[in-house]
Amino acid sequence: MTAETTAGPVLVLLDHTAEGVLRTPVRELLTLARTLAGESGVEGAWAGELPAAAIDDLGRLGVRRVHRLVTDADPHLTAVLAEAVEQARSAVGAPLVLLVSSFENKEVAARLAVTTGAGVVTDADALVVEGGQVVAGKTVFAGTWTTRCAVTAPVAVVTVKPNTVTAADAETASSPEVVEHTVAASGRARRVALVERTERAGSGRPDLGSAHVVVVGGRGTNGDFSAVEELADVLGGAVGATRVATDEGWIGHDAQIGQTGVTIAPRLYVGAGVSGAVHHRGGMQASGTIVAVNSDADAPIFEIADLGIVGDLFTVLPQAVAELRRLQG
Repeated sequence: MTAETTAGPVLVLLDHTAEGVLRTPVRELLTLARTLAGESGVEGAWAGELPAAAIDDLGRLGVRRVHRLVTDADPHLTAVLAEAVEQARSAVGAPLVLLVSSFENKEVAARLAVTTGAGVVTDADALVVEGGQVVAGKTVFAGTWTTRCAVTAPVAVVTVKPNTVTAADAETASSPEVVEHTVAASGRARRVALVERTERAGSGRPDLGSAHVVVVGGRGTNGDFSAVEELADVLGGAVGATRVATDEGWIGHDAQIGQTGVTIAPRLYVGAGVSGAVHHRGGMQASGTIVAVNSDADAPIFEIADLGIVGDLFTVLPQAVAELRRLQG
C-alpha cells in the first residue's frame, strides 16, 4: 500500500553550522520529508552563505530546490527568520513546513503560524499524512501519554525531535536549483536587536539534544563524572545530567535533562546513578532503549528501563567500557 503524501512540496528549514555544514538532525528531517512529499518534492530554506559543498550534500539527500534567504536584518532573530521562511514557503505553496525541534525553531514555528494561520505541532516524534491532513505523534505529560494530533488548517508547521527517523540519502541524487530570496524585514521583526552573539566552544562530543547516545550522571556520581564521560566517549555519545547534579555545580546547567532542562529522545539512554524522578523522566522517557545503573534496587528509573543493572556505577561502567573497547579492537 502506497503511503499518502502531501498535496504540495514540503519545505524544510536547513539548520547549519557557521561553516555551512548541515546539522545531523536536518538530514533526518529531509529523509522524513521525502516520504511525506512524494512526487511533490522537497524544498529547503537556507539562511546565509550557501557553500557549493552544501548544495552537493543537499542533492544527495534529494532536495529539489534550495531557497537561499538573504535578509537586511540578522537572521539569528527568530522574527526575521520566520518572515524569510514564509516568503520561501509562499513562493512554492508548501502546505507543510518542517523544522528541527529546538528552542529557536519553536519560536520560528509560532511566528509562522501567526503570519499564515497555520496549525503548529512541536516536538513531534512521528509524522504521516492521513485523509489529506498532516497527523503528528508526540508524547505528553512527562512522557506518560502518546498522542496523535491532526492539523486541520491548510498549512501545517511541525517541529520534529531528533532521532525520529534514521537519516538516509535519496535513492536518486538530485541537482538542486538555488533560488535567492531577498527579504526586507518588517518593522515588527526589527523591534529586537541582537547586540552580541558568542558561539559556545565545542566539547568534541555530539550535541546533547540530537545525540544518538546519551550517558547521564545523577546524584549517585557524587560529583565524579569521569566514569560517565569515559563511557560516553567510547559510545560516541553526549553527556547529560540530572537537576541534582547541575544544582550541586558538578556539571553545567546546559547538560541538565528534564522538564526544566533539555528534552532528549536518543536511540540509547544510559542513566548512571539516576533515580528517575518525575521531572527527569519527562525529558528522557521517549528514548529508544533505556539502560539504568543504580545501587538502589527500588529506584523509580527501573520501572521504565529496558535493561536495569543494580550495582555501583563506578564498578559497572568501567567494566562496560573495558568490554566495549575489547569489542572495538
